[in-house]
Amino acid sequence: MLKKIFLNQSKTITSAAIIIGATSLLSRILGIFRDRVLASEFGASRELDIYYAAFRIPDLVFNLLILGALSAGFIPVFSQYLNQPKKAWRLVNIILNLIFIFLVLLSGLLFFLAPWLTKIITPGFDQSSLDVTTNLSRIMFFSPILLGLAGVFAGVLQSFKRFFLFSIAPILYNLGIIIGAIFLTDFFGIYGLAWGVVFGSLLHLAVQVFASWLLGYHYQWILDFTDKGVLQIIKMMVPRTLALMVGQINLLVITMIGSTLAVGSIAVFNLANNIQSFPLGLFGVSFAIAVFPSLSQQVKKKKDFVEILSLAIRQILFFILPASALLIVLRAQVVRVILGAGKFDWEDTVITLETLSFFAISLFAQSLILVLVRAFYAKLDSKTPFYLGLISAFANLIFAFTLTPNFGVSGLAIAFSLASILNLVLLILALHFQLGRLDGGRIAISTIKILISTFMLAIVAQAIKYPMEKYFGLNTFIGISLQTGAAALGGLLIYFMVAFFLQSEELKMFIDALKNKLSAKPVVTKEIIEEEKLS
Repeated sequence: MLKKIFLNQSKTITSAAIIIGATSLLSRILGIFRDRVLASEFGASRELDIYYAAFRIPDLVFNLLILGALSAGFIPVFSQYLNQPKKAWRLVNIILNLIFIFLVLLSGLLFFLAPWLTKIITPGFDQSSLDVTTNLSRIMFFSPILLGLAGVFAGVLQSFKRFFLFSIAPILYNLGIIIGAIFLTDFFGIYGLAWGVVFGSLLHLAVQVFASWLLGYHYQWILDFTDKGVLQIIKMMVPRTLALMVGQINLLVITMIGSTLAVGSIAVFNLANNIQSFPLGLFGVSFAIAVFPSLSQQVKKKKDFVEILSLAIRQILFFILPASALLIVLRAQVVRVILGAGKFDWEDTVITLETLSFFAISLFAQSLILVLVRAFYAKLDSKTPFYLGLISAFANLIFAFTLTPNFGVSGLAIAFSLASILNLVLLILALHFQLGRLDGGRIAISTIKILISTFMLAIVAQAIKYPMEKYFGLNTFIGISLQTGAAALGGLLIYFMVAFFLQSEELKMFIDALKNKLSAKPVVTKEIIEEEKLS
């Protein structure tokens, strides 16, 4: 019974993305509530700067080692063992043990180096702020160990296309942080935030261990450095880890630059980034995760591989472009609804909405990068994304140093967007060179229809927002929420109507997949049959 409820296998990419997107929506709502709690409690203050700066080093460890090893190598390699359960679970145990040993040793080393590392990433902090940042980082070094183990089980669940409990894990992670912000800060002050992160990481691990156990996993202490699968993963891991290292160094440099700007700049950058991450996670990440196992399984069938990739690109654009438009048109309302409480005043709002609008410009690029990079990983090529990411990262730093003197913290967002678009262009060119074709004509036709629909959405949303803003203002939560909801619903209604009129293939596939998920008896259509064949 538990297996039927929790481990239902997703049959198509779109249906998998619906599950991931729905749970991601709840997770993002909790994330917004988390940020609202933090903003209300601390405002765009030095305390919040300290928290985000302290989070940077433990987050660096997780992103480099876990995302580097698993997102690039584990799923493609583990997918080869799905028909050999003993070998598959043996590989899981070897990777688990290696990651646990490595992360414990690394976190222990960084625990002692924390005072020096903190000085490097926050040169603008005074000694008191440095001491608190160091202590917060030391507590949060438990987090990458727990998240690292969780990452292995996440790879298992994705490979088996069991996305439900995998998608629940981030929700529990955010719940842990919220518990820390609401309850633990009363007892431990700002350190309660750090313990909340650790608690959330523990919940993140527990739910995925449970799901893997239902699939037949049992722990064994095994270490084998000569295992073929392990060696393949390590081979894939190295360039991916280097690529992520470049990206994390970018974030560290941004933190360094932010610490020299006006007080609260680091907080504003992170808060705006978290808001734009809502649609990015809901659509970009959902489809990227959903499509990766299918790409890995069809990598030897070039035509099917390109079809799957084209489907993911078109579906992402269908959702992310209208989301970006709404985020730009309603940026003031969105920031006030999410963050406008307590010490987060109007000046903080203006700076954040300006930063947010520059982030939103590149949402399409950020989303497509997630899929294109996974296309390379499915082909067991992690070097190409590394080299192209390195070029984009250097461009980001050049843009950031050039733009911040005139634009302040908004300059960091502009630089990030420009670098993301550059990275997308380079990935497309490289993938076209490798595959010869990317179904460009079909993607172009769909994109034109999506842009026309999005343009109409923006006009309608602005037309609804403007008179309501004059009447309600931006001073009450209810008034702002009504403006945001009415403008967004009106714009989306027009968007789907125009898309329907233009006979959007992506809209039809989404509706068919949604019907298939919601109905007791599966609704089988030509589109679903074709997508299932590819998946």
